[in-house]
Amino acid sequence: MGGFTAGMAVSASALAKVPVTLPKARSLSFYNLHTGESLDTTFCVGKHFLPDSLSEVNRVLRDHRTGEECDMSPQLLVLLDDLRKTLGTSQPLQVISGYRSPETNAKLGQHSSGVAKKSLHMQGKAIDIRIPGVEVGKLYRAARAMNAGGVGLYSSSDFVHLDVGSVRYWGA
Repeated sequence: MGGFTAGMAVSASALAKVPVTLPKARSLSFYNLHTGESLDTTFCVGKHFLPDSLSEVNRVLRDHRTGEECDMSPQLLVLLDDLRKTLGTSQPLQVISGYRSPETNAKLGQHSSGVAKKSLHMQGKAIDIRIPGVEVGKLYRAARAMNAGGVGLYSSSDFVHLDVGSVRYWGA
């Protein structure tokens, strides 16, 4: 028994010197400008998305006009996390528009030519945001540099559109 204990001490000592790599956690903070709701959540650890966190994200990013929720794309959330890290900010993403129901999208399209009839907002694959302390032009350039989807700059409305569709850019 004593030999086993001594062996355990050596093993524990050896293990103490082995660096431990924890799974990478991905977190986001949101502030929905229309509902006043905030969310600070870890949505993914390693390669595992956390269902309860994803449900909370879906709730905060719902269509504020209808209350309808949609499963937001995990790929979009990863893009947003990467973007915040690229910009070196932990500020909450101010949400102008997350999910949009087809009805809301159609109504918005009647008043603006800038609303796509087949908007990725209706699939939970797009978001319109700004970040406190980050100029929208800088946000736009950082998102474009990621080359990960659609990026639109809406300078007059002070926001950037991001989606996980095909790579394309608009705005100046």
